[in-house]
Amino acid sequence: MRIVQLANLYSPVSGGLRTAVDMLGSGYAAAGHQRALVVPGRAHTRTESEKGLLITVPGASVAPGYRFVLDPRPVLRVLARLAPDVVEVSDKASLTVAARWARRRGVRAVLFSHERLDAILAPHTPGRVPLAPLTDRWNRRLASGFDAIVTTSAFAAAEFARVGAPHLHRVPLGVDLATFRPAAVPGGDDRLRLLHLGRLSREKAPALALMTLRELRRRGVRAHLDVVGSGPLYPALRGLAAREALPVRFHGHVEGRGDVAALLAGADVVLATCAVESFGLAVLEALACGTAVVAADGGAAQELLAPGAGVAVPATPGRFADAVREIVRSPRSERRAAARARAEHYPWTTATARMLEILEGP
Repeated sequence: MRIVQLANLYSPVSGGLRTAVDMLGSGYAAAGHQRALVVPGRAHTRTESEKGLLITVPGASVAPGYRFVLDPRPVLRVLARLAPDVVEVSDKASLTVAARWARRRGVRAVLFSHERLDAILAPHTPGRVPLAPLTDRWNRRLASGFDAIVTTSAFAAAEFARVGAPHLHRVPLGVDLATFRPAAVPGGDDRLRLLHLGRLSREKAPALALMTLRELRRRGVRAHLDVVGSGPLYPALRGLAAREALPVRFHGHVEGRGDVAALLAGADVVLATCAVESFGLAVLEALACGTAVVAADGGAAQELLAPGAGVAVPATPGRFADAVREIVRSPRSERRAAARARAEHYPWTTATARMLEILEGP
């Protein structure tokens, strides 16, 4: 099967989307399929590897490290040259024209929905704007244009279930259980080690992690926080930490997956502050490293948790601080075992096999 993956906003700093596209694509290639990935870049490029073909088409810079295809015609020309059997689209905007292109040629088209539109638009939209009717209209159009819609969680699926999408599938993502694994924690530091991993943007609510740290310290808990990730709120968060005299270490974007895993494995608790997460890959990676998670009780992250491995609570500093203290009352060995056991339910092989079933179609 010739599989072409299309993705917007795919970059070294794009976190979960890039990881999902790469891991699934590698799985397709390993299963013997011809795989190509088309993403925005500075200019046209073409490279080949054992993981398949990577093609970039011109895309506008829309944020540091992020590019977006505004004119999809070069993408359609690439599709015509590649002659795919199926197109997997990781975008809900400009690249969705590939569904119309595919239908005219009898090619199967699958939308991989990495976000829930109403959830990600809400922080950027005035409260008086009725989001549900607008996103419902767009999602109906998507559902009618694609042969299948794939979501990663019950939370993410809800926006398509609401409009009666006929070919809706739920495929949880996976985690690299070899890279993300428990590790020995050096002794000599009795502080409570907290960590936040994610893009520093408004919808991710990273300030809640700092406010949780402040609340714990107000209660007399010796704690410090590592913040891993970059984004538009980076300067404001550094300023907040300085004003509050909070012991926070900002790592910025950490490229190496092994380096990220080491940070996760060294934490006592990971704080997953985003209440609109469509899956929660960082949560799953933390669990694989044996680290329990406190997650906001909105969004999909809570779907990944299990007793002993973490807890979902309202997204307030007080409730997050309560949950952290509750978690660390359990022996570390028990927490680590429970977290790792939960993550082992999500190998990438399972996600890849399910996606190949959907891509092949009925």
